[in-house]
Amino acid sequence: MAIDAGSYLPWRISGSYLEACNCEAICPCRSIGDRKGGRSTYGTCLGSLSWQITEGAAGEVGLAGMRIVLALRYHDDEAGSPWSFVLYLDQRADERQSEALESIFLGRLGGTPDRQFPWVWKPSDLLGVRQAEIEVDHTPGRGWFRAGSEVTVRVREPVADQEPVTCVIPGHHQSGREVVAELLRVEDGPLEFELTGRCGYESIFDYSSEDA
Repeated sequence: MAIDAGSYLPWRISGSYLEACNCEAICPCRSIGDRKGGRSTYGTCLGSLSWQITEGAAGEVGLAGMRIVLALRYHDDEAGSPWSFVLYLDQRADERQSEALESIFLGRLGGTPDRQFPWVWKPSDLLGVRQAEIEVDHTPGRGWFRAGSEVTVRVREPVADQEPVTCVIPGHHQSGREVVAELLRVEDGPLEFELTGRCGYESIFDYSSEDA
């Protein structure tokens, strides 16, 4: 059933962000110093992203306190490097909140995702949208998150002596920091991997429907 997109406009959400992937730190996909990012370390990216919304609403639907996790895979050498991904929605969300969050993170309400979410502006494969018990702790330098039994990420420490590092998803206009992920585990159908000692990134985000 089609959503009434107008009922969720305008929207804006902000908060903290943490991700981990299978690249070696510092992830070569990011902008490092004045150098733009390029290919992933191993040519295939396996990872998971998380958002803790501290402030936000979509129309009259409050979204403060909600959490989102995304698990992903893409190949640099596949035409267009489309993402295959699963989106996990906070199971505490009511029907309207879930619909708003899904619509925002799948780019159906426009705005920031059209420029900053690769799975939105690339032709990508959505493997599923799931309600999950999501726990998030974005404590700088030692954060962690999980989505049900499918996703677990734990950060060990910041990367020492790093140049300024930015990432497109929270935005290159936001400052952030590269970290080492002690654990990155995803077990969800076609997305199944477990890695230790790889890269991660922590930042803040501020997304909106007005960001065109």
